[in-house]
Amino acid sequence: MAEDLKRRKRGGGRAGNAARRGGAVIEQMPWNPPVNIDRPTEPLGPEGVKAIHDGAMRILEEIGIEFLNPEAVEILRASGGCKINGENVRMGRDFVMEMIGKAPESWTITPRNPDRRLTIGGNHLNFGNVSSPPSYWDMKIGRKVTGTREMCQNLLKLSQYFNCIHFVGGYPVEPQDIHASIRHLDVLYDKLTLTDKVAHAYCLGKERVEDVMEMVRIAGGLSHEEFEATPRMYTNINSTSPLKHDYPMLDGWMRLARRGQGLVVTPFTLAGAMAPVTMAGAVAQSLAEALCAVVLAQVIRPGAPCAIGTFTSNVDMKSGAPAFGTPEYMRATQMTGQLARFYKLPMRASGVCAANVPDGQAIWETSNSLWSAVQAGANMVYHAAGWLEGGLIASPEKFVMDCEILQHIQRYMDPMLTATGPDEIAIDAIREVGGQGHFFGIQHTQDRYTTAFYAPFLSDWRNYEAWEAAGGVWTTARAHQVFQDIIADFEAPPMDEGIREELAAFVERRKAEGGAPTDF
Repeated sequence: MAEDLKRRKRGGGRAGNAARRGGAVIEQMPWNPPVNIDRPTEPLGPEGVKAIHDGAMRILEEIGIEFLNPEAVEILRASGGCKINGENVRMGRDFVMEMIGKAPESWTITPRNPDRRLTIGGNHLNFGNVSSPPSYWDMKIGRKVTGTREMCQNLLKLSQYFNCIHFVGGYPVEPQDIHASIRHLDVLYDKLTLTDKVAHAYCLGKERVEDVMEMVRIAGGLSHEEFEATPRMYTNINSTSPLKHDYPMLDGWMRLARRGQGLVVTPFTLAGAMAPVTMAGAVAQSLAEALCAVVLAQVIRPGAPCAIGTFTSNVDMKSGAPAFGTPEYMRATQMTGQLARFYKLPMRASGVCAANVPDGQAIWETSNSLWSAVQAGANMVYHAAGWLEGGLIASPEKFVMDCEILQHIQRYMDPMLTATGPDEIAIDAIREVGGQGHFFGIQHTQDRYTTAFYAPFLSDWRNYEAWEAAGGVWTTARAHQVFQDIIADFEAPPMDEGIREELAAFVERRKAEGGAPTDF
């Protein structure tokens, strides 16, 4: 009984929402990827859109992009729409627009749990976890440390637990206690067994890409034909700015394109360092680097599902360090959203910050970047929870804190908040109260009080005296306790035992074969 009471106080017990497979440590909003009901913020007028588009096309026509992959160069040469000079590829704008016109405006990804199917495009807004930091920070350790498999697993558990996380990107922290040759096998096994959400493959050599595609296929219980009939996973590649695409990322991009999987290209253009110091120039360069990869995918498989991403921000001109969540970052994201709609392509953005610990700076910069993604009409938001130090640190406390922001956004997009029917205008309720009394006790309020407003799971809305009397626990410490409770209470989503055994056998076989080659 005491344990049941403890659970109830922490969040209502286990009953109810099936998406809450990790138990009810907190009361959270249900799985419901939001639809953006707002008009996008469009800082550019028609002439501005035209000017940036023309800039991107001139880069592709007059300067070209270095494709550091001979196979990709030969595919583009055979297309008849490119001028090739060694590794430099120039593309005419008519050819570019013809090719990107073949890409769908919207597409879906169906993971092993079809209830977690996502739509990429239109007004759909999907959030993903932090991906790829080499280091980790939590309050218990109290310092920056190298990532391990256990840390990675715990962040995967958070990714599964929180309903506001819709897809699971790359490694939420790099588990450097696993040799690089087999790291992808262990992490993907963990990802596919600890979560049932949309998964990702790194384009880091053919072995890793092929292994991940096969593991996703096995986990879904799919034939090869079923796997290739519709996207079941996705990748994200980054150009090597300025104006290059490297060998391994292009190799993986082409492999996934041939099999009809989701393709996201995100140039990492830091204004003042890897791109012009002006935001319009940085966005034009970013678009050129992204669009040429979409062209390659469409030459390989017309109709291949593609999205373009933005990681255009600025550097600190005093130190050269990347800055995120800045006014420049926000405007670049919004501008890229306008151009993505111009090209009729889905868009990826990110929830990022430059802060080193989960403090006030971390939250205002992350909030700025997340809301700029919403304003831009982004469809995929990478690194939406858990990112610190410009992507070098993953933090579970920051993850929990960010999920409060994500729930704010989801609630903000609830159409009921802007409903204007007779019950919402509430003339009878206003007449009942008149100029006397209050609305607390009337039936109109009583019928709605449990669902009328957003209920936070982390924010503390008590006054100072009540907060102090309860121990005066700061937000980061509360987030740490939520993290600990989730991990202690976590239950993995169900998986057919035969599939689990087949997946484990594949991992062991590939380990015995040596996994993937490394540079060391």
